[in-house]
Amino acid sequence: MSDSNLNDSNVNEASTSPSAQPSQQQPKKENMLLNIALNIVAPTLILTKLSGEDALGPTYALIFALAFPIGYGLMDYFRTGKMNIFSAIGVVSVTLTGGMTLLKLPPEYIAIKEAAIPALFGIAILISLKTRYPLVKTFMMNPSVMQVDKIQHAVEERKSEKGFERALTMSSLMLAGSFFLSSVLNYGLAKYLLVSEPGSAAFNEELGKMTAMSIPVISVPTFIVFIAAMIYLFKQIKKHTGLGLEEIMITPEEGK
Repeated sequence: MSDSNLNDSNVNEASTSPSAQPSQQQPKKENMLLNIALNIVAPTLILTKLSGEDALGPTYALIFALAFPIGYGLMDYFRTGKMNIFSAIGVVSVTLTGGMTLLKLPPEYIAIKEAAIPALFGIAILISLKTRYPLVKTFMMNPSVMQVDKIQHAVEERKSEKGFERALTMSSLMLAGSFFLSSVLNYGLAKYLLVSEPGSAAFNEELGKMTAMSIPVISVPTFIVFIAAMIYLFKQIKKHTGLGLEEIMITPEEGK
């Protein structure tokens, strides 16, 4: 066999060998059913059904209920090998709620805490508008979802930088608005439901109801505002780049 044939054979073997295949695997997608089950369903059932003195009692029921979202946050970290900012904030929020309840602080403190976390996100988005790294690009123009370089190149070609920056500013205001809406709804829901003495079985049941109602009362309206901001941003990208949605989104094949 000639040297050229040997070389061709080696190349073919190398290209089909396991070591030549891409070693980087796509991260596993989050299981939303598991997320909802551990962060909402389990704590709600425990707080509302097991807080009586004939079951776990208020204190142990609270600790048991908090273990699920905290455990999920830690599991997510060890599964992905990196910190998810939303999971981390969720763990901190749940821990604060549990700590305030165990210390029997007035319900007002929990209401303030529930409002403070989304409000801080909204404030951070507004502040980031004055920096080189506006958070709207993290939440809405993430490079793992959109072809950001392609969008930027098209904007520069059309010389529409100023118009596009104005669009990003408006998107940021809408995004911040969704967090401020969440803050107001969080506070109102907590004030409405948390009326019993902290540390009591009745208070635990109220916490469970608040957790269960967070999706229809808080998440749905906030999500609607977020979707409206995304639709506005997509229209502005089309206007300032001429690129359609299918041209800017990263496909599963491109993400590998």
